[in-house]
Amino acid sequence: MRFTPAVLEGLRGSFHHLKTPLVDAPAAQRDPAVIETVSRMLLDIQRRGMDAVLDYARSLDGYSGGEVELAPDRIASSGDRLPADLRAAIELGSQRTRAFAVEQRSHLTGFQTELVPGLVTGVRYVPVSRVGAYLPAGRFPLTASAFMTVGVAKEAGVPTVIACTPPQPHGGANDAVVYAAHLSGVDRVFVLGGVQALAAMAYGLLGELPVDMLVGAGNAFVAEAKRQLFGAVAIDLLAGPSEVAVISDETADPEIVAADLLGQAEHGPNSPAALVTTSEEHGRAVVAAVDRQLAGLATEPIAGPAWRDYGSVTVADDRETAAALMDDLAPEHLEVISADDDWYHDRLRNYGSIFLGPWSTVAYSDKGMAGTNHVLPTAGGAKHSAGLSVSRFLKPLTYQRIVREATPELANAVQVISDSEGMAAHSATATMRLATYA
Repeated sequence: MRFTPAVLEGLRGSFHHLKTPLVDAPAAQRDPAVIETVSRMLLDIQRRGMDAVLDYARSLDGYSGGEVELAPDRIASSGDRLPADLRAAIELGSQRTRAFAVEQRSHLTGFQTELVPGLVTGVRYVPVSRVGAYLPAGRFPLTASAFMTVGVAKEAGVPTVIACTPPQPHGGANDAVVYAAHLSGVDRVFVLGGVQALAAMAYGLLGELPVDMLVGAGNAFVAEAKRQLFGAVAIDLLAGPSEVAVISDETADPEIVAADLLGQAEHGPNSPAALVTTSEEHGRAVVAAVDRQLAGLATEPIAGPAWRDYGSVTVADDRETAAALMDDLAPEHLEVISADDDWYHDRLRNYGSIFLGPWSTVAYSDKGMAGTNHVLPTAGGAKHSAGLSVSRFLKPLTYQRIVREATPELANAVQVISDSEGMAAHSATATMRLATYA
């Protein structure tokens, strides 16, 4: 997350920085070495198929032979191997996320309208046929990822959803991740990681037809694989390092704001965290609170560099300037903790998902408890795109039905336009119908 110089120059209000990022480069900058590696792997897998997939599984994930697919009974029993409190929490997250998806789907309804007598048009929402979900389980297994990808796809009506998740050090899958996928309605689960997993799903190497869509978060190699596979398949979005931004004022608790900034910074050492505040005193208090909390944080080796290198604190003179600054950042996750939460909610336009008030923290969505999706645009993508939802798995297919009596008006206009363009065959499709009508 970085401010756009041209936008800053055009702001009417004034502002100043208390802290700026030490690294003057976008956190999600593409690495040429990653691009080359992914290109080489995808070409190899295209040529050699599953043999190449298993070779990469051996060299990168420690695969030692045997079936890469989890047996149905192993998937179904995954919850039995979890502590009771973790199992209950996963069940709650799955329930909440699917309930929100059901509600969202109910508002996406097809329609039919007669634009003029004899010209009937409409839309049908039809789900894609096959989805491949990547379920990360690396440094931090993202247990709730299956809720957002597999579960939401199923509530959209996708008939087949398969999933790949990387093996753990013991060689098997992460049971919490698998149980979340099971509750979400997954059809098949494969213990494969990284580029080879996405390629296997996209190229139809897992005993299934090629998937129509790839979804799910991952590291830089996974993100680059999705970028290169886009076109052959659809993707949810190209997500970079996780981001958080907060708008707060003197009414907010600096300790809470600091905790929420660090809550996302611990995703990775290049995860940006930004504060925009209308109170310099509050901003300085948040900086001090971050330093105090980092000192006792188990993930300080990750969150500390993220805050040092990519953290920022900006003081705006008024709420209008604060809102304009935040809309330019267009963060993945945006918290608003102020005396003017509703005003900001009405005014702000660019964010992946917004969390309003001191009781709403990003982690509630990250872990599936708020019901909303956490597969969201990063690196300014919220200026033009939204996150994953039921609607992304649905194709709004239009149709039209025209009767003979409506033909003259339509055909005459099409003939005129087609003739002006020099498109004789287009013109003929209209004039032939005019002749029949006459």
